Amino acid sequence: MRHIIAFIRNRNFILILAVVLGLSLGDFAHLIRDYTTWVLAIVMTFSMTNIRTSSLYPPKVLLKPMMVGALLNYVIYAIIMIALAKWLIDDQILFYGFVVIATTPPGVAIVPFSSILKGDVEYSIKGVFGAFMCTVFITPFAVGWITGSNGVSSIDLFILMVKTIVIPLMVSRVLLMPQLSKTSNAVRGKIVDWGFAMLIFIAVGLNRHVFFSEPGILLKIALILFIVHFVVGLLFEKIGGIFVKDKVKLMSQNLLLTIKSSGFAVVTALTLFGQKAAIPTAGLAIFVLLYLLFLSIRMEIKAKKKKV
Repeated sequence: MRHIIAFIRNRNFILILAVVLGLSLGDFAHLIRDYTTWVLAIVMTFSMTNIRTSSLYPPKVLLKPMMVGALLNYVIYAIIMIALAKWLIDDQILFYGFVVIATTPPGVAIVPFSSILKGDVEYSIKGVFGAFMCTVFITPFAVGWITGSNGVSSIDLFILMVKTIVIPLMVSRVLLMPQLSKTSNAVRGKIVDWGFAMLIFIAVGLNRHVFFSEPGILLKIALILFIVHFVVGLLFEKIGGIFVKDKVKLMSQNLLLTIKSSGFAVVTALTLFGQKAAIPTAGLAIFVLLYLLFLSIRMEIKAKKKKV
């Protein structure tokens, strides 16, 4: 029984469950769609308790990782994704979904997975923090510029960034206070996993008809996401290995390049462009998970080979 409970609580199971429920019970997604921003704000608040304030000091050692995180996330990833989407996607609204993904900040999951995958945790924290701060200013400008505004108000988008990044970051500092940290740490995993699952359920549920009736679109979306995560990630690792001798730091940079905040992307796409734009963001969640699983399994295989 204990093993069954542990399995049900596993975040991979929860994500798969969210997708299955979205496909089977997606009609109910409309009932909770209006709460997506609130759900994301709560998820981001607890997620960002992974970013310890002490890791952001001294400021002089913060700048370089912050700039690298922003470069990998908003330049390299974004250029490749938008170019592929422009080439393969004919539907304008779906293309806007990829624009949202391209300008989405890195996932806070980078921090714990940097530890799991033997990366540089402190470097990852600084890189994630830098990219998040850049998001508040880059995303409103980039989305408006690439989509030609298309009815999107940069001010409204900036306010959305404040609601889902700035305020959660400030509240997360409160949750790290000694009086609250024990409780927040105890519930953080459950709140993040189930809140994130709710956002995926909404994105899949609102577009369940597409999953059943338009496989060609799904294949194109899957191809883009596969290239941007697996192909680009592994190429970066190979090429970066030539120039970066610190393999620990290289793993953190790989994660900063490939792991995006899919929950943030879902809410932003829904808020700005409607439910169809959220289809690529639902796929993003799946491919981020698959890539992290791939890296984890590969590390375990390498560790077993060393023992032999």
